Amino acid sequence: MSVNAVIHDGTAVLGRHLQKVRHAPAITVMTQTMPIVFLLFFGYVFGSALAMPGEEYRAFLVPGMLVATVSNGIMTGMFTAAADSHRGVMDRFRTLPISRSAIPVGQAAADLLTTAVGLVPLLLVGLAMGWRVEDGWLAALGAFGLLLLFRLAATWVGILLGLASRSEEAAGQLGGATFMLPLLSNAYIPVDGMPGWLRTLAEWNPISAVTTAVRDLCGNAAIPEGAAWPVAHPVAGSLMWCAVLIGVCAPLAVRRYAHGER
Repeated sequence: MSVNAVIHDGTAVLGRHLQKVRHAPAITVMTQTMPIVFLLFFGYVFGSALAMPGEEYRAFLVPGMLVATVSNGIMTGMFTAAADSHRGVMDRFRTLPISRSAIPVGQAAADLLTTAVGLVPLLLVGLAMGWRVEDGWLAALGAFGLLLLFRLAATWVGILLGLASRSEEAAGQLGGATFMLPLLSNAYIPVDGMPGWLRTLAEWNPISAVTTAVRDLCGNAAIPEGAAWPVAHPVAGSLMWCAVLIGVCAPLAVRRYAHGER
């Protein structure tokens, strides 16, 4: 089908997912509240046990929490795709004369839109805690755009895994495991004190590159010395990771949807 057909059909699917959000306000409130709770908990409880002073740690933490929140696109994308796949929704879509790529594209677009809105309360709480943009709002807009790009990449990973899952329960178990990804990064703490092998693993975690890029663009922390390439060149490393994840997962997810369960 043509690009116009994909856009038209994808917009219809986008509307469907936004309607689901509107009819499930409790889920929306929970997904927006939990990052704020974690931000307050880490900022005022864990922050008191670290070498960084309170305000300095909170300025360090807020970008990491923003990136950890957008990385949850893996989990939400997986849950949504698995639910639609195993409840027969995808089968009904395949019987309609619509673009095959419009279904996952519409889901990804809806997730991106709700995330853009959902990040605002987290940003406001961060500002109330003392976090500030130090290098100008133009760079901050670039950081926000990078957050949304990474969310899109994470969502495509989740959609692919959700379509490939054998059941909703399996997707739920795997989705819960993705909670560990921000912990194996520099989102919450500096990785300088980690053992060599663990530091290398953390620095090659895409979350670390995006977190470092957001901190650098907002002027919250210097780029660590002697870090792995994605962290030493955080903006380029973040764009590389996003391009790889979208370039690999988006075509595979569309193909998986088009062929159905095998």
